[in-house]
Amino acid sequence: MTRSLALLLCLSAGLAAPVLAQHNAPKEAAPDKEPGEQTAADYAAQGRAQLEARLAMPVNQGKAKNLIIFIGDGMGVSTLTAARIWQGQKAGQDGESVETAIDAMPHAAMVKTYSHDFQVSDSAATATALVTGIKTRSGMLSVAPAAQRGQCDTAGGQDVPTLFEQAESAGKVLGLISTARITHATPASAYAHSVDRNWETNSELPEGASCRDIARQLVEWPHAKGLKLVLGGGRAAFIPRDQTDPEYAEGKGGRTDGRDLIAEWKAKHPKGQYIWNAAQFGALDAASDAPVLGLFEPSHMQFEADRASDKAGEPSLAEMTALAITKLGSSDTGYVLMVEGGRIDHAHHGGNAHRALDDTVAFEAAVAKALEMVDLADTLVLVTADHSHVFTIAGYPPRGTSIFGLASVTEDGEPLNAKDDKPYTTLGYANGPGAKVNEARADPSQEDTTALNYRQQATVPTSGETHGGEDVVLKAAGPSAHLFTGTLEQHSIYHIAKHILGM
Repeated sequence: MTRSLALLLCLSAGLAAPVLAQHNAPKEAAPDKEPGEQTAADYAAQGRAQLEARLAMPVNQGKAKNLIIFIGDGMGVSTLTAARIWQGQKAGQDGESVETAIDAMPHAAMVKTYSHDFQVSDSAATATALVTGIKTRSGMLSVAPAAQRGQCDTAGGQDVPTLFEQAESAGKVLGLISTARITHATPASAYAHSVDRNWETNSELPEGASCRDIARQLVEWPHAKGLKLVLGGGRAAFIPRDQTDPEYAEGKGGRTDGRDLIAEWKAKHPKGQYIWNAAQFGALDAASDAPVLGLFEPSHMQFEADRASDKAGEPSLAEMTALAITKLGSSDTGYVLMVEGGRIDHAHHGGNAHRALDDTVAFEAAVAKALEMVDLADTLVLVTADHSHVFTIAGYPPRGTSIFGLASVTEDGEPLNAKDDKPYTTLGYANGPGAKVNEARADPSQEDTTALNYRQQATVPTSGETHGGEDVVLKAAGPSAHLFTGTLEQHSIYHIAKHILGM
């Protein structure tokens, strides 16, 4: 057991014996069982133990050599709670009382997520705040708010240095991981400067624009000598339209300028390793100093629930994280690593809570793997979200009810109906494709609400569910992690992390 994991277990040691017994229950235990043998005395003991653990917790006020920032795209508080319950129920445990690796991280803050111009922001502006220390306009990447979205002629002189660029200049090695396209908003914020997040490949630029597309910026990045590892989706943005995708015979590249950016990356890194499938990932030598570029899909990587059926295979987020920590951790000068669970957001936009929670559980597994591997004496680990979603946990479901089940029941166990005399599910959305237009709401008791493809009902009909504007949580562990406390402006995270890194 690593010192890092031992410290976190010490902090979470306040779980009373009956609760621990539930955590260690055999996997065949029914998730809808009674809460257990807990008594008032058990709960009191649990509370006292958690107090004692916190009173005894040492505070490391030093500097960090390494930084890992985990970003669960769209992972609001309701998503964290529902995913915790789902993680426990999948394991046959009492989901409500399960304590995850994220839960056990000792320091926490609430984070405001508004952008320069919107109350409810997008991922480009929120990621920019995290990596540059300023707020910008929604839809723009690592440029000052004086620029205007989509107007290339306003971009001159507006680039804002990113934490990754500054870390590379300070001699640290870098890593980027995302289950979304690596040119998508969150990972792109680390290396690209663009007045429009949608300019991922050259064919998406306005005609005659002098701005560079995001994929090109990655390959031409002047700080690339420090970029040791890039893993995600998004092959199509790097290859020309007349080139066939290696995995899908019907797939073609997205570039109209004839450039093969993967070939250009290989030429720039003659010892580098380009990979696009699970077998190649498994064959990588983590001890090698050679840079790695892995692009596992033409667009986004598969949802976690669909990953096993992928044609060429894809590594899990935890596997990619483990490789990155091993590879980057050999640096004497330290590293900065971003890990994004990008598809949590996409499932929510589709009104599909099951896939969103599966991807959140996979994200949690990556955090747990990192905390097992690193030494928190020199590595700062941050876990946060860029923004939330209009995702709700509602009604009065008894403890142990399937998180995907019906929300309310009577004392006899019968559904407690809404005003339209139909039950409703615990999980729902304030808006989204699950809403009906000019027709009655469906009766969810007549549907399999636990099915992977089930789309939760929504209140307001929209083609895609939207982001939420409430604060999100940041959890922290490692050197000077106690500085992440209270309610923070999102861009303050950059300034605190940079201070802790001693840059």
